[in-house]
Amino acid sequence: MAQLSDDCFAFGGPLLPVDEALAMLAERIGPVDGCDCVPLAEADGRVLARDLVAPLPLPPFTNSAVDGYALDGADIPTAGSLAFAVAGRIQAGAPADVAASSGEAVRVFTGAPMPAGMDTVYMQEDVQVDADGRVILPPGLKRGANVRPAGEDVRAGEAALKAGHLMRPQDVALAAAFGLTHVEVRRRIRVAVLSTGNEIVAPGAARGPAQLFDSNRFMLAAMLTRLGCAVENLGILGDDQSAIAATLTKAAENNDLILASGGVSTGEADHVKAAVESVGKLVFWRLGIKPGRPVAMGVIDGAPFIGLPGNPVASFVTFTHIARPAIMALSGTSFAAPVAVPLRAAFTYKKKAGRREYVRTHLRRAEDGVLEAVKFPREGAGLLSSLVDTDGLVELHETETEVGPGQEVAFLPYSSLL
Repeated sequence: MAQLSDDCFAFGGPLLPVDEALAMLAERIGPVDGCDCVPLAEADGRVLARDLVAPLPLPPFTNSAVDGYALDGADIPTAGSLAFAVAGRIQAGAPADVAASSGEAVRVFTGAPMPAGMDTVYMQEDVQVDADGRVILPPGLKRGANVRPAGEDVRAGEAALKAGHLMRPQDVALAAAFGLTHVEVRRRIRVAVLSTGNEIVAPGAARGPAQLFDSNRFMLAAMLTRLGCAVENLGILGDDQSAIAATLTKAAENNDLILASGGVSTGEADHVKAAVESVGKLVFWRLGIKPGRPVAMGVIDGAPFIGLPGNPVASFVTFTHIARPAIMALSGTSFAAPVAVPLRAAFTYKKKAGRREYVRTHLRRAEDGVLEAVKFPREGAGLLSSLVDTDGLVELHETETEVGPGQEVAFLPYSSLL
């Protein structure tokens, strides 16, 4: 489990910029201990615990990249086409046991091993075969053409994937190409997730006339699962500081991170801040981000705590930009900020300087064929439909104060944030 000091997030400023928050996370949170050896079928989405060193070269033998005719590059015609006797044929998967002399060619197929002494392959589309079965090869081919040398892709002994790499399907394919059946990965991060507030009840429970069904906890658990975390669902805690404190203390015993939703603002009914301070250390971040300014970061018995806003859009945005980087740091992989796609704005928007804002937008193709970002018609951090009916967020940095139609903006698709 991650063991952090109580003051590792100490910050004295009134409003913490997003980039400074991310830098603090990167500096102060390290990977948890523990590894698993998992089958390749379970490796996608896991973080490599150590370098994956190539046990053999890829490809493991020199082979033909095309269906065609192999020959010694020294025999390539230079002045005009020449006829070559065909000494034999080699199928993919068959041994290269055809003996050929200078001036002869060998029929080969894609993936077939190259015959001894031959280093060039003519594509079958570029040759002709005469009535005597000889192949007519034209001049001008470059020596070594259409051949995959052994180790061209990966050399034996090379670190094909580095420790800390987040495995993707193509990485699983690479491990399989080496003949591996298992890889060593870091264990899954254990995250306790909870919601707070008397105003929410669990779906399926009786709902009072002034209550809402809890949606944040399910959204956060789903996003945690997508990040490969093992989620402990602690349910809903009412507005009781002592009960919240006791639950957080217990959660810190067996989890690498505690993630709460709601109760982190400064209202009289927001008890999470006081509860955390009573059992650990909390530096309340007034983060320079909209939606989502009230975000709390702290430590309880060595386990990091992140408190997200109760409004679902604010909770979503702050999870993707604060909680996600923290989880990746705990997982032992580096966080790379998602690459924004430049798009044309089809809306007008004004904001304050000094705060980073995220505008919910959907995409449309304009009459001139250019993709445009269209702002969701309503504001409000409680509008779940604004997440459901849009395609991503337009990111407006601290120095930007307004956007107009036709202006280039930075668009973050939801697929890059989850």
